[in-house]
Amino acid sequence: MSSSDTRLREDICFWAASMFERGLTGGASGNISARTEDGGLLVTPTGSSFGRLDPARLSRFDAQGRHVGGDKPTKEMPLHSAFYETRRSAGAVVHLHSTHAVALSMLPDTDPENMLPPLTAYSIMRLGKVQLLPYFRPGDPAMGDAVRGLAGKRSAVVLANHGPVVAAKDMEAAVFAMEELEETSKLALLMRGSRAIALTPEQITDVVTTFDVEWD
Repeated sequence: MSSSDTRLREDICFWAASMFERGLTGGASGNISARTEDGGLLVTPTGSSFGRLDPARLSRFDAQGRHVGGDKPTKEMPLHSAFYETRRSAGAVVHLHSTHAVALSMLPDTDPENMLPPLTAYSIMRLGKVQLLPYFRPGDPAMGDAVRGLAGKRSAVVLANHGPVVAAKDMEAAVFAMEELEETSKLALLMRGSRAIALTPEQITDVVTTFDVEWD
């Protein structure tokens, strides 16, 4: 096993435990994948808890997508694969069942094209527009098709009644973006029904332009 593989395994377990300890996902929910130096993937196993992952037991895929080591991977592999296929810059994908993002996904007036209201600059900077996808049975390959249908235009989606998925350049960026998604969802729910002052279109344009955010 290469030293880069070893570091990546440790990083996955570190960030997973951090998210578990802070209640971002519980039980055996959620899954993570990360691109290896040789073009393969390391993936959290099916039925595993973020709170007690074993680096040596992570599922290993080679550059051709063959499972070559470790435990059986998460059943959400179609979801992860779709992000890597459509977003060549993706180095990691994180999928959680975080409470506030799921709650926001179930409200009838949530905008499916841009489900997070523009309450802070940071959600725009780290996530761009977040697409709300329909409900799919966990593990359904159709959820991968839904991500492919976005043609790589979104780095973050939320599966209705299920949970958010974020792709980013590396593990740390994916985790930070996921945390921003959950916290902004929480903020949106807290502000619901109030006269909260969101960012203006001009302020949004300024953030998008300044930080080169994908916003089409």
